[in-house]
This record gives sequence, structure tokens and C-alpha cells, in this order.
Amino acid sequence: MLSKMRTNNKGFTLIELMIVIAIIGILAAIAIPNFISYRNKAFCSAAESDANNIAAALSDYFAIPAHVTMPSLAEIGMNTLSGPAGAENTATLSGGVDNITITVTDASGRCPEDYQNSQPDWDSDIFTKVMR
Repeated sequence: MLSKMRTNNKGFTLIELMIVIAIIGILAAIAIPNFISYRNKAFCSAAESDANNIAAALSDYFAIPAHVTMPSLAEIGMNTLSGPAGAENTATLSGGVDNITITVTDASGRCPEDYQNSQPDWDSDIFTKVMR
């Protein structure tokens, strides 16, 4: 009978289960902050993408020889930018036809400060792109 109990081992011991749970906990503690950081950087990319889309729309606008004055965002079809409803990014155009400055404000405020500080075109949730 004793030999039957020794050979009939099915399942896991409590220690084995605790070790697996500890390993999963350690992996989760490492992975979750990285995922949050990647998600927040996506808000930066959205503002940068908005500025690039405005620059492309301006290039299309000025490709027509009759267009010689600075347009509004509505005139180039860029009056709606990315972002969740009620918190869309906002943009402004300034300067002259030869030197246009596009500024896009990250309305969510979730673009990480360390990312902004490492990029020369970012300053206090505002992304600036200059077209010459």
C-alpha cells in the first residue's frame, strides 16, 4: 500500500504553485510599467502625426498657384485632429507663406515629460513643426 501511494503522484505541490505565482508576479511587475509607457508615448505620436498631416495639407494647398495667402485649418480640411471626443488635439498656424510654424497641443496631457525633454520639437505638451 505504501508503494502505491508513492507512485500515484498527480498534480502539483503547494510550493510549486507558489513559485509559479511568484514568477508570474515578477514578470507582471516588469511588463506593466513598460506597457503604460508605450501607451503614453502613443499620445506624443498622435500630436506629431497631426502636425505632419497639416504640413502635407499645406503642401497640397500651396501646390495650386492661385493660393498665395496663409490658409486657415478649415480651408485645408484639418479642423478636426486626433484625440478622444472632447479632448482632441488643437493646432495653430503662424508665420508667413515662406516660413510657416505649426503648433499642435497634446490635449490629453499624457505625453511623458521625459520623452518631451528628449525631443527638440516638444515644449510643455506643445509640438512645433516649422516649414520653410
